[in-house]
Amino acid sequence: MVDMEEKELRTSPKQRFFIILIAIFMVGSIVASYAAIVISGSQGSSSTSEVDNEKLAEYIEKYSELQSQLTEVSQKDFDTFIKYKSEVTGYNETTANAGGVETKDLMEGSGREIGEDDTDYLAYYVGWCADETIFDSSYDDSSNPTGFVKILDVSSGMIEGWTLGVTGMRIGGIRAITIPGELAYGDAREICGGKNKPMKFMIMTKEKTGELAEISSKMNEILMGY
Repeated sequence: MVDMEEKELRTSPKQRFFIILIAIFMVGSIVASYAAIVISGSQGSSSTSEVDNEKLAEYIEKYSELQSQLTEVSQKDFDTFIKYKSEVTGYNETTANAGGVETKDLMEGSGREIGEDDTDYLAYYVGWCADETIFDSSYDDSSNPTGFVKILDVSSGMIEGWTLGVTGMRIGGIRAITIPGELAYGDAREICGGKNKPMKFMIMTKEKTGELAEISSKMNEILMGY
């Protein structure tokens, strides 16, 4: 999250393909068969394709197990976070772009305060556009979420608006942040239907310790290893 998850922007095409397959798997599609078709069509050697397919299947299985663990471990956090789902509403793009970074604390945290340029924390999140379209989130299903399947380790780098928006926030709290396009992706990336588009996030911060940190680390290892 960010460069939205800035780490997601930095993933390779293969890693992004893997993430898409995981999403398909979560809604019950037969990923292994689909992966075999797609990868074998893009590889020149059948033996290489078989190796890649085996590796992909192994990674998907491991990643899915970690997602299940995260859903279980984070259920209490999800139950708290989902109470504020009504915050995901439409907004005026012009106003959002003109107003600078704006924040709204929905729930005060009880942990330490996040300092300027602090990257030593994890975050559940949902990011959406002016028309209420969710472009990324920790949810298992953006339309009808029942749990978390992703948690963001911000140490890989975030967009400027996110960093400014969480400064002063207490760990464990929930905050809504409005980010103008120039402090989001600017001209670098089309999102929400174009470039220089504003965006909003609802964020719940967590300390990078214990089971959450372990699961997050293992997920990143799988993505970087693919």
